[in-house]
Amino acid sequence: MIMKTLFSFILTICISTQFTYSQNWDINLLKSINGKYTEPVGKPMIVVTESITPVALGAPIGIFLTGCIKKNEKLKYDAIAIASSQFFSGMITLGLKLGINRPRPYVTYPNDITKYSSGGSPSFPSGHTSTAFNVATALTLNYPKWYVYVPAYLWASSVGYSRMYLGVHYPSDVLVGALIGSGTAILTEYGRKYLVERKKAKEASQF
Repeated sequence: MIMKTLFSFILTICISTQFTYSQNWDINLLKSINGKYTEPVGKPMIVVTESITPVALGAPIGIFLTGCIKKNEKLKYDAIAIASSQFFSGMITLGLKLGINRPRPYVTYPNDITKYSSGGSPSFPSGHTSTAFNVATALTLNYPKWYVYVPAYLWASSVGYSRMYLGVHYPSDVLVGALIGSGTAILTEYGRKYLVERKKAKEASQF
């Protein structure tokens, strides 16, 4: 069942990739977003885009340390699951980046797109966005409270928008990045629950 779900997820990514490359909407939309750049808005956007590392690392580490302090095993397992989910998301994202090797928009359209932030690896998909949506989805699945998922998804969406605003990613990069991040978080949680149920069933059968 897990392999079947994983295959469906990868197939969805492939279809999304073909769709985004067959359209011109992404460069036109990017021109509109990047063309509105102003320094008062650009500076906060840089802060948002650079928040990805401290948040992505801080979330599982903070949850794990809280679990240690409170001697709460569930929190520890939550942290491990969230970190594992980020790893899977990163591997899929990196694989697609290297496999597709799409140039950054400011490279392909130097006269239309201005780069205001860092961006060195291939463009498709957006690593910042996949990580942000992976964290937001993982946190939501483990702690489904409005005060968790509302700020989490607002932050993730802001990260995705900042990558376009700063001229380092196409909308299609961001769209597929969000799909990868969310999808891997859901699949990781699904796999975790599946393994837990199998373990419980195995233990029950021994009595």
